[in-house]
Amino acid sequence: MPRRRIGFWYRFAAVLCKPPLVVLIKRDWRGMEHIPAEGGFITAVNHNSHVDPFAYAHYQYNTGRVPRFLAKSGLFKKGFVGAAMRGTGQIPVYRESTDALSAFRAAIDAVERGECVAFYPEGTLTRDPDGWPMTGKTGAARVALQTKCPVIPVAQWGCNELLPPYAKKPHLLPRKTHRVLAGPPVDLSRFYDKEMTADLLKEATEVIMAAVTRLLEEIRGEKAPETPYDPRRERIEQRRRTRAQAERSASRTGEEPVPVAGEAAAQVAGELPRTGMEEESGT
Repeated sequence: MPRRRIGFWYRFAAVLCKPPLVVLIKRDWRGMEHIPAEGGFITAVNHNSHVDPFAYAHYQYNTGRVPRFLAKSGLFKKGFVGAAMRGTGQIPVYRESTDALSAFRAAIDAVERGECVAFYPEGTLTRDPDGWPMTGKTGAARVALQTKCPVIPVAQWGCNELLPPYAKKPHLLPRKTHRVLAGPPVDLSRFYDKEMTADLLKEATEVIMAAVTRLLEEIRGEKAPETPYDPRRERIEQRRRTRAQAERSASRTGEEPVPVAGEAAAQVAGELPRTGMEEESGT
């Protein structure tokens, strides 16, 4: 299937965004040969800075295959930003609504039209203390198994040095280098034509995230932790620590421990797989 033309809005966005990116960030970009020249595909990219969607879009724009990102629906509603999001073909994600699955369907439609859909499988900026990829959500795997399209793992590093996760002020000097490495397609063939159970999607997602992590190890020249950081498990552990601290405090004063707010519901939400478009989109 032929590739979709880049179009006016993407070119216009490139005119606006590329000059400041070129000024602020040096580039060490590798693996562009793995970006398919034709047909629909997915990229699975790690996320460690609010700047990296722009820098990664620059990387892939230069391959001639522009990415369609999944983004919060509120960005599409008003003004210039909304017009640009719609014009560049980004995919709105409606969380906690009856339209939540529309992003999943739109991602499949985009791939089947021969486009690229870029997923951040972690769903948010990494919370790993050392910036390694976290456990992933299942949206990318679900679209990949539904369409049997190539999944290109991509690792990036450097924007997090310009603007660390959750920081408000950039570190402009010395000038940082944005390093990107795309790898060959992830082999998911053993998952094809099987019932897409939660366990199967979880295993396929782990295969995708392992490929991304190996590429980041190559970029950083370091070994990632054996077990990826799991924010859901960390939330559960934090609640347990808070509960234990409350019980120790109560035992010293002879009072009944104060229940942790929403503890029972939070435990259920933390222990069980999440549902809805937030899980499916990987955003």
